[in-house]
Amino acid sequence: MTKEEIFLGNGAVALGLLEGGCQVLTSYPGTPSSEILPEAIRLIRRENLKTYVEWSTNEKVALDNAFAAAAAGKRAACCMKQVGLNVASDSLMSAAYLGTTGGLVIVSCDDPGPHSSQTEQDTRLMARLAKVPVLDPSSPEEARQMAALALELSEEFSVPVILRPAIRVCHARQGLSPGALKDREGPASFQKDPLRWAATPRYRLVLHGELNRKLEAVRKRFEGLSSHNHHDLEAGRRYPLGIIAGGVPWAVVRDILAEEGRGDLPVLKIGTPFPFPEETARLFMDACDKVLVLEEPDAVIEYFLRDGGKVRGRLSGHVPPQGELVPEVIHGILDRVLREDGLTPLSEPGGKEVRDLVMGLELPVRKPTLCPGCPHRASFFAIRKAWPKAIFTSDIGCYTLGLNQGAVDTCLDMGAAITMASGFYQAYRQDGVEQPVVATIGDSTFYHSGTAGLLNAVYNDARFILVILDNLTTAMTGMQPTPGLGIRADGSRGKAVSLERVVRGCGVDFVEVVDPYDVGAMISLLKEAQAHVRDKGIAVIIARHPCVIAYREEAVPRPIRVTVTEECKECNICLDRFGCPALYHDEELGRTALKPHLCNGCGVCIQVCPKGAIVEA
Repeated sequence: MTKEEIFLGNGAVALGLLEGGCQVLTSYPGTPSSEILPEAIRLIRRENLKTYVEWSTNEKVALDNAFAAAAAGKRAACCMKQVGLNVASDSLMSAAYLGTTGGLVIVSCDDPGPHSSQTEQDTRLMARLAKVPVLDPSSPEEARQMAALALELSEEFSVPVILRPAIRVCHARQGLSPGALKDREGPASFQKDPLRWAATPRYRLVLHGELNRKLEAVRKRFEGLSSHNHHDLEAGRRYPLGIIAGGVPWAVVRDILAEEGRGDLPVLKIGTPFPFPEETARLFMDACDKVLVLEEPDAVIEYFLRDGGKVRGRLSGHVPPQGELVPEVIHGILDRVLREDGLTPLSEPGGKEVRDLVMGLELPVRKPTLCPGCPHRASFFAIRKAWPKAIFTSDIGCYTLGLNQGAVDTCLDMGAAITMASGFYQAYRQDGVEQPVVATIGDSTFYHSGTAGLLNAVYNDARFILVILDNLTTAMTGMQPTPGLGIRADGSRGKAVSLERVVRGCGVDFVEVVDPYDVGAMISLLKEAQAHVRDKGIAVIIARHPCVIAYREEAVPRPIRVTVTEECKECNICLDRFGCPALYHDEELGRTALKPHLCNGCGVCIQVCPKGAIVEA
C-alpha cells in the first residue's frame, strides 16, 4: 500500500492523468485549473517519467498540440478553465468529428459563482454542443478516477472526452494513495488518411454520422458505470420525492441527508451527464412522484429528463438561475421543496449564531486591489495623468484592477483591449472626432491573443496608444512564465521571444520601453506617443518592471522608508487616483497616513503627491 498523501483536487486530476498513461500534457493557466500542470510536473520528476509538458501560449494552441499527439496514437490531455474552452472551441468541434487514434482528454475547470471568471458558463453544455462525452466529478478522488477513465474511453471510442471538475473539486484537498506511475509504451505513429484528417465538408457529413454512433455506444457504457452513476432506490418502493444531482451538489446533498437521517429521500448521482444515461434516469423517475434536480451552474440534467410536470429545478424556479450551490443554498432549496410537498422539513441549519454574530460586526468590505508596489498602479496613474479624457480599454489579468484608479473603462475578454481600442477609434473617426484611446494589456495576455488584434489594427490604420504592462510573469494565475522569459513549464530553457520583436513584427514603428516606477518619464513618453499616433499610427509602450510578488528583491532592490508629513492637505490624490493599500485616511490625525507593515518601499507615492507631503523618512 502506497503511503497516503494530501492532494489538491487539481493534483488529483494530474495524478489520474498520469495513472492513465498520459504522455503529452499541455495547458494555459487560469483559475481554477492552474495547478494541474505544476502538480503533474512534480509527479513526473518524482517518478522520472518521460511525459511531455508545456505551458502553451493559449488554450487553442494547447488543444491543437494535444490533439496532434492523440492523432499519432499517444495519450494526451490539455487543461484550461471554462472560459478558456471558448478559445479552444473551434478546434474542439472539429476534433470531435475527426476523432482520435490515442486518447485525448480536455480538462475544463468550471467556476460557479463566478469567483475569478468573466462568466460562470457550464462546460457540460459545451460538451453537448461539441458532441463529446463529459465526466463530472464530485470529489478529488473521483476526479482522479475519471481522469484515467477519460483517457481509456477516448482511446476505446476514438473520440475526445471532457473532464469538468468545478472549483470546489479543484481546490478541495483529500488524502489519496497514489499507485506506481510508469511510462506508457508505444511510439508515435500517425497513419496518413487525408479523407479523415483533412476532411472536406462533404466527408464531414459522414464523420458526423460516425460521431453520433460513437456517442450512442458511449451512452450504453455510461448506463453501466455504477461507480459514477448510481442510486439508492429500494426495489418496489414508491417515493414522494427523489433527488437527482451531479458534481459537487451531489456531495453536498448527500452530507445534508446523512446529517438529517433522511433515508426516505433517494438520490441518483449522475457523473456522466453527456451522453445522458437515459435508462438509469428513467428508472429513478418512475419510482418517484416528484424529483428535485441539483446541478450547477446551469440546467443540463434537467433538460435531459424532459418532464416539466414532475421535475423541480432551475426551470421551475426552485433552484436559483445563477450562483454557486453552496451548502446553505442547497439546504434552503431542499427545505422549501419538502414544505411545498407536505413532507417533513429539514431542521434549522447549524451555525446560525455564528453567522448572525459575523453579520453584526459590520466589517468593512474591501474591494480587490493591486498589491503594494505593483508596477501596474504606477502605469495607470501615469496614463490617467497624461490622458484624463481618453477611453481606457483593458483586458483580463491583475491589471483589470485599474478599475480602482479610473483607468479601465472596458474589459471584454482576452485580447479585447486591442480590438476594442481599434473599434472605438474607427467609430469616432467616422464622425470626424479625434478621441484619444489608451489600451492596456498584460505581457502574458498579449502573447495569448494580442497579436491578431494588433495586426488587424495596424492593417486598418487604427490610431491609439497600446501600453503592454510587462511584469515578467503571468501573475494572476500563479506566476507561470511567459514566452518572453524563455523558461518552459518544467523549468528548462526554451527560446525567449521578446515583446519588442513581436510588436515590431506586427508592423508597429513606435515601440518604446519604460520603467513605470519613473512616473514622470512614463507621462512624457505617453505624450510623445500620442503625437506619433496623431501623425503616423499606433504607438506601443512596454511598461516593464518585475512583479513585486514573483521578484521581491529585483522589483524593489533598495526599499525606501516613506512617511506622510503634516504638510498633507488631504487632496486625496494618493488615495483616489493612486490607491496604494499602504496609504489610508487616519481619523485621529485628520489626514493621510501610512501602514508600514504593508509598504514595500517602492517610493512611487513620493512622486505622486502634488504637495510634497509624502517624503523619504
